[in-house]
Amino acid sequence: MTKPYVDGVGTAADPWRLTTPPGGSEFLAFRDDQSEPPALVVQVGKTELRYQLRCIDDLHAMLTAHGDWLSLGNADEQKPAADGTVEAWGRAADNPVGGWYGLKKGLRGRFGNYVPPVLEALGLAELEHNARNNRMRAL
Repeated sequence: MTKPYVDGVGTAADPWRLTTPPGGSEFLAFRDDQSEPPALVVQVGKTELRYQLRCIDDLHAMLTAHGDWLSLGNADEQKPAADGTVEAWGRAADNPVGGWYGLKKGLRGRFGNYVPPVLEALGLAELEHNARNNRMRAL
């Protein structure tokens, strides 16, 4: 599998231009290594979400250990995440950060919607692009 074409280099000046797994919405993402803690910044319209930057490496390591496809399971922070999904892992007490990767209370969810396309853009994961029920696996 080859790395997909991605516009941008992942900096604030030249962010990645990505789409959600179903392909219905475009968003921007970039690394902010200077923030404390370092962050993956996701810009969706006027809304900015921030996840701990280590989520990229941590998610890739978890997917590699899992060894198979894993459902994304997309949910807002206020809604429960389906068990056994990327979304549930991104907020689980037993993940490497001991809870939420999201940094802004009220905007910590949607991990399964915005982080997987970043891993795909970096060539770290394969991602399905169906209308619903998408999955991913490590490369």
